[in-house]
Amino acid sequence: MDKKDMPVKKRVIITIIEEEKDRNFDNFKSNICHDLKSVGDLPFLNEIIKQKIIENYYEKEYLPECFYLLGMVDYLCHLHNMPYDKRYDYIREYKMEQLIFPLGVECACLINNNNKAKLDAIDQSIPEFLRYNIVEWGIRDVC
Repeated sequence: MDKKDMPVKKRVIITIIEEEKDRNFDNFKSNICHDLKSVGDLPFLNEIIKQKIIENYYEKEYLPECFYLLGMVDYLCHLHNMPYDKRYDYIREYKMEQLIFPLGVECACLINNNNKAKLDAIDQSIPEFLRYNIVEWGIRDVC
């Protein structure tokens, strides 16, 4: 087999926040969803676990990012009929104090002067994210 005929192994790159100044939750979520789309569910899961990203965010107290990734990991495990990884059980005991909505939902509520967009978003939210008080439903809706 020629070298050109050999399958190319995809390099798995997961967006990691290194410094406080780089934190923007909506950008983070978008980057993570793009990472998931580019590498696929199982390589994404493996990389999150291997790099200990959730534990790192928890230790840095980057809690929205920590819970978002944990919700993503739990959701992907659920989709693939895999057990939840017990190493995160100590984090699963917690959640954000208040619901975190996507920026677009917050804007819709301000423009319409009501909370209908929030109520609709909660109804559509993926339970594994909502468990940590993060409203998320569109992880596959990236370009």
